[in-house]
Amino acid sequence: MDELVETFRQGVMLTLHVDMIMKLQKDEEFYNLLPRFDVITCDSQVLTVAARLLGTPLGERVSGSDFFPRFYSRYKNDPSVSLFICGGGPGIAETARANVNAKVGREMVVGTNSPSRDFETHPDELARVIDEINQSGASVLVIGLGGGRQEKFIFKYRDRLTGIRLFLPLGGTIDYEAESLKRPPAWVTNGGFEWLYRLLREPRQRWHRYMVHQPPFLYLLARQMMGLYRDPFAAS
Repeated sequence: MDELVETFRQGVMLTLHVDMIMKLQKDEEFYNLLPRFDVITCDSQVLTVAARLLGTPLGERVSGSDFFPRFYSRYKNDPSVSLFICGGGPGIAETARANVNAKVGREMVVGTNSPSRDFETHPDELARVIDEINQSGASVLVIGLGGGRQEKFIFKYRDRLTGIRLFLPLGGTIDYEAESLKRPPAWVTNGGFEWLYRLLREPRQRWHRYMVHQPPFLYLLARQMMGLYRDPFAAS
Protein backbone atom coordinates (compact mmCIF):
# COMPACT_ATOMS: atom_id res chain seq x y z
CA MET A 1 0.00 0.00 0.00
CA ASP A 2 2.66 2.51 1.04
CA GLU A 3 4.79 1.75 -2.02
CA LEU A 4 1.80 2.29 -4.32
CA VAL A 5 0.83 5.58 -2.70
CA GLU A 6 4.39 6.88 -3.04
CA THR A 7 5.16 5.75 -6.58
CA PHE A 8 1.92 5.44 -8.57
CA ARG A 9 1.41 8.91 -10.03
CA GLN A 10 0.46 8.12 -13.63
CA GLY A 11 -1.52 5.37 -15.37
CA VAL A 12 -4.63 3.28 -14.75
CA MET A 13 -5.39 1.19 -11.67
CA LEU A 14 -7.62 -1.86 -11.38
CA THR A 15 -8.72 -2.97 -7.92
CA LEU A 16 -9.77 -6.56 -8.49
CA HIS A 17 -12.50 -8.18 -6.40
CA VAL A 18 -14.70 -11.27 -6.70
CA ASP A 19 -17.47 -9.51 -8.64
CA MET A 20 -14.95 -8.48 -11.29
CA ILE A 21 -13.52 -12.00 -11.46
CA MET A 22 -16.99 -13.26 -12.32
CA LYS A 23 -17.56 -10.52 -14.90
CA LEU A 24 -14.24 -11.42 -16.51
CA GLN A 25 -15.57 -14.94 -17.16
CA LYS A 26 -18.22 -13.56 -19.55
CA ASP A 27 -17.23 -10.06 -20.64
CA GLU A 28 -14.60 -10.42 -23.35
CA GLU A 29 -14.24 -6.67 -23.85
CA PHE A 30 -13.38 -6.21 -20.17
CA TYR A 31 -11.13 -9.28 -20.25
CA ASN A 32 -9.12 -7.89 -23.18
CA LEU A 33 -8.38 -4.71 -21.22
CA LEU A 34 -6.39 -6.55 -18.54
CA PRO A 35 -2.94 -6.15 -20.16
CA ARG A 36 -3.50 -2.38 -20.44
CA PHE A 37 -3.69 -1.66 -16.72
CA ASP A 38 -0.55 -0.22 -15.15
CA VAL A 39 -1.37 -1.57 -11.68
CA ILE A 40 -3.71 -4.37 -10.61
CA THR A 41 -4.33 -4.80 -6.90
CA CYS A 42 -6.33 -7.32 -4.88
CA ASP A 43 -9.40 -5.63 -3.39
CA SER A 44 -10.80 -8.67 -1.61
CA GLN A 45 -9.89 -10.70 1.45
CA VAL A 46 -11.52 -13.69 -0.27
CA LEU A 47 -9.14 -13.32 -3.25
CA THR A 48 -6.19 -12.98 -0.87
CA VAL A 49 -7.09 -16.34 0.67
CA ALA A 50 -7.70 -17.86 -2.77
CA ALA A 51 -4.27 -16.73 -3.98
CA ARG A 52 -2.67 -18.37 -0.94
CA LEU A 53 -4.55 -21.63 -1.61
CA LEU A 54 -3.32 -21.56 -5.22
CA GLY A 55 0.28 -21.19 -4.09
CA THR A 56 0.63 -17.61 -5.34
CA PRO A 57 0.34 -15.52 -2.16
CA LEU A 58 -0.01 -11.76 -2.41
CA GLY A 59 1.99 -9.22 -0.44
CA GLU A 60 -0.99 -7.26 0.81
CA ARG A 61 -4.65 -6.56 0.13
CA VAL A 62 -4.94 -3.10 -1.43
CA SER A 63 -8.54 -1.97 -1.68
CA GLY A 64 -9.63 1.22 -3.36
CA SER A 65 -11.38 2.40 -0.20
CA ASP A 66 -8.11 2.06 1.75
CA PHE A 67 -5.85 3.41 -0.99
CA PHE A 68 -7.81 6.55 -1.80
CA PRO A 69 -7.77 8.26 1.63
CA ARG A 70 -4.08 7.47 1.97
CA PHE A 71 -3.50 8.93 -1.48
CA TYR A 72 -5.23 12.26 -0.90
CA SER A 73 -3.71 12.55 2.58
CA ARG A 74 -0.23 11.99 1.14
CA TYR A 75 -0.65 14.68 -1.54
CA LYS A 76 -2.80 17.17 0.36
CA ASN A 77 -0.02 19.77 0.19
CA ASP A 78 0.96 19.06 -3.42
CA PRO A 79 -0.82 21.55 -5.69
CA SER A 80 0.05 19.48 -8.77
CA VAL A 81 -2.42 16.82 -7.58
CA SER A 82 -6.07 17.72 -8.10
CA LEU A 83 -9.07 15.42 -8.36
CA PHE A 84 -12.27 15.10 -10.34
CA ILE A 85 -14.92 12.71 -8.96
CA CYS A 86 -17.29 11.17 -11.50
CA GLY A 87 -20.01 8.78 -10.38
CA GLY A 88 -22.33 8.01 -7.50
CA GLY A 89 -25.98 8.85 -7.15
CA PRO A 90 -27.36 12.41 -7.25
CA GLY A 91 -25.38 14.63 -4.88
CA ILE A 92 -23.03 11.85 -3.74
CA ALA A 93 -19.95 13.03 -5.64
CA GLU A 94 -20.46 16.62 -4.47
CA THR A 95 -20.74 15.49 -0.84
CA ALA A 96 -17.58 13.41 -1.26
CA ARG A 97 -15.89 16.50 -2.67
CA ALA A 98 -16.80 18.60 0.34
CA ASN A 99 -15.65 15.91 2.77
CA VAL A 100 -12.30 15.29 1.06
CA ASN A 101 -11.56 19.00 0.72
CA ALA A 102 -12.38 19.55 4.39
CA LYS A 103 -9.99 16.76 5.38
CA VAL A 104 -7.07 18.02 3.30
CA GLY A 105 -7.65 21.72 3.93
CA ARG A 106 -7.69 22.86 0.31
CA GLU A 107 -9.73 22.60 -2.89
CA MET A 108 -8.11 19.32 -3.90
CA VAL A 109 -11.30 18.00 -5.54
CA VAL A 110 -11.88 20.61 -8.23
CA GLY A 111 -14.96 19.14 -9.90
CA THR A 112 -17.64 16.46 -9.80
CA ASN A 113 -20.31 14.91 -11.95
CA SER A 114 -22.96 12.32 -11.11
CA PRO A 115 -24.01 11.27 -14.62
CA SER A 116 -27.19 9.42 -15.53
CA ARG A 117 -27.05 5.63 -15.59
CA ASP A 118 -26.80 5.44 -19.38
CA PHE A 119 -25.00 8.70 -20.12
CA GLU A 120 -22.56 7.02 -22.54
CA THR A 121 -25.48 6.43 -24.92
CA HIS A 122 -26.37 10.14 -24.98
CA PRO A 123 -23.73 12.02 -27.01
CA ASP A 124 -24.60 15.42 -25.56
CA GLU A 125 -24.30 14.28 -21.93
CA LEU A 126 -21.18 12.28 -22.66
CA ALA A 127 -19.55 15.30 -24.29
CA ARG A 128 -20.58 17.46 -21.34
CA VAL A 129 -19.02 15.05 -18.81
CA ILE A 130 -15.75 14.88 -20.74
CA ASP A 131 -15.69 18.67 -21.13
CA GLU A 132 -16.30 19.22 -17.41
CA ILE A 133 -13.41 16.90 -16.52
CA ASN A 134 -11.08 18.71 -18.92
CA GLN A 135 -12.21 22.20 -17.90
CA SER A 136 -11.69 21.40 -14.21
CA GLY A 137 -7.93 21.13 -14.65
CA ALA A 138 -7.85 17.93 -12.59
CA SER A 139 -4.84 15.62 -12.87
CA VAL A 140 -6.57 12.61 -11.28
CA LEU A 141 -9.92 11.08 -12.24
CA VAL A 142 -11.77 9.10 -9.58
CA ILE A 143 -14.59 7.30 -11.33
CA GLY A 144 -17.32 5.02 -10.02
CA LEU A 145 -19.65 3.55 -12.61
CA GLY A 146 -19.57 -0.11 -11.55
CA GLY A 147 -16.95 -2.79 -12.13
CA GLY A 148 -16.13 -3.27 -15.82
CA ARG A 149 -18.11 -0.29 -17.02
CA GLN A 150 -15.86 2.30 -15.39
CA GLU A 151 -12.73 0.62 -16.76
CA LYS A 152 -14.17 0.49 -20.28
CA PHE A 153 -15.03 4.18 -20.05
CA ILE A 154 -11.44 5.06 -19.14
CA PHE A 155 -9.83 3.23 -22.03
CA LYS A 156 -12.45 4.32 -24.54
CA TYR A 157 -12.18 8.03 -23.72
CA ARG A 158 -8.71 8.31 -22.23
CA ASP A 159 -7.33 10.14 -25.25
CA ARG A 160 -10.02 12.83 -24.89
CA LEU A 161 -9.25 13.42 -21.20
CA THR A 162 -6.21 15.51 -21.96
CA GLY A 163 -5.27 16.67 -18.46
CA ILE A 164 -5.73 13.43 -16.56
CA ARG A 165 -2.54 11.58 -15.65
CA LEU A 166 -3.88 9.13 -13.08
CA PHE A 167 -7.10 7.11 -13.50
CA LEU A 168 -8.64 5.56 -10.39
CA PRO A 169 -11.79 3.48 -11.08
CA LEU A 170 -12.83 3.00 -7.46
CA GLY A 171 -16.56 2.29 -7.52
CA GLY A 172 -18.09 2.37 -4.04
CA THR A 173 -15.20 4.37 -2.59
CA ILE A 174 -17.10 7.51 -3.60
CA ASP A 175 -20.02 6.43 -1.37
CA TYR A 176 -17.63 5.83 1.51
CA GLU A 177 -16.10 9.29 1.12
CA ALA A 178 -19.57 10.86 0.98
CA GLU A 179 -20.49 8.80 4.06
CA SER A 180 -23.69 7.72 2.34
CA LEU A 181 -22.44 4.22 3.11
CA LYS A 182 -20.52 3.70 6.35
CA ARG A 183 -17.36 1.63 6.18
CA PRO A 184 -17.47 -1.57 8.24
CA PRO A 185 -15.16 -2.08 11.21
CA ALA A 186 -11.67 -3.32 10.31
CA TRP A 187 -12.33 -6.77 11.76
CA VAL A 188 -15.25 -7.23 9.34
CA THR A 189 -13.10 -6.38 6.32
CA ASN A 190 -10.07 -8.33 7.50
CA GLY A 191 -12.23 -11.35 8.19
CA GLY A 192 -13.59 -11.35 4.63
CA PHE A 193 -17.13 -10.36 5.64
CA GLU A 194 -17.45 -6.96 3.99
CA TRP A 195 -19.75 -8.54 1.39
CA LEU A 196 -22.13 -9.61 4.20
CA TYR A 197 -21.97 -6.15 5.78
CA ARG A 198 -22.89 -4.50 2.48
CA LEU A 199 -25.62 -7.06 1.81
CA LEU A 200 -27.22 -6.32 5.17
CA ARG A 201 -26.90 -2.56 4.65
CA GLU A 202 -28.11 -2.54 1.02
CA PRO A 203 -30.15 -5.72 0.52
CA ARG A 204 -32.10 -4.54 -2.54
CA GLN A 205 -28.99 -3.35 -4.39
CA ARG A 206 -26.67 -6.17 -3.35
CA TRP A 207 -28.58 -9.44 -3.04
CA HIS A 208 -28.23 -10.49 -6.69
CA ARG A 209 -24.54 -9.66 -6.78
CA TYR A 210 -23.63 -11.50 -3.58
CA MET A 211 -26.18 -14.32 -3.51
CA VAL A 212 -26.46 -15.18 -7.23
CA HIS A 213 -23.57 -13.69 -9.19
CA GLN A 214 -20.60 -14.40 -6.93
CA PRO A 215 -21.07 -17.90 -5.40
CA PRO A 216 -19.86 -19.67 -8.62
CA PHE A 217 -16.44 -18.17 -7.83
CA LEU A 218 -15.91 -20.94 -5.28
CA TYR A 219 -16.62 -23.54 -7.96
CA LEU A 220 -14.10 -21.91 -10.31
CA LEU A 221 -11.53 -21.77 -7.51
CA ALA A 222 -12.00 -25.47 -6.80
CA ARG A 223 -11.55 -26.26 -10.50
CA GLN A 224 -8.34 -24.25 -10.64
CA MET A 225 -6.99 -25.98 -7.53
CA MET A 226 -7.60 -29.31 -9.28
CA GLY A 227 -6.01 -28.09 -12.52
CA LEU A 228 -9.35 -28.16 -14.38
CA TYR A 229 -10.01 -24.44 -14.86
CA ARG A 230 -9.85 -23.13 -18.42
CA ASP A 231 -9.42 -19.50 -19.42
CA PRO A 232 -12.81 -18.55 -20.96
CA PHE A 233 -11.26 -16.55 -23.82
CA ALA A 234 -7.92 -18.27 -24.28
CA ALA A 235 -8.83 -19.50 -27.76
CA SER A 236 -10.49 -16.23 -28.84
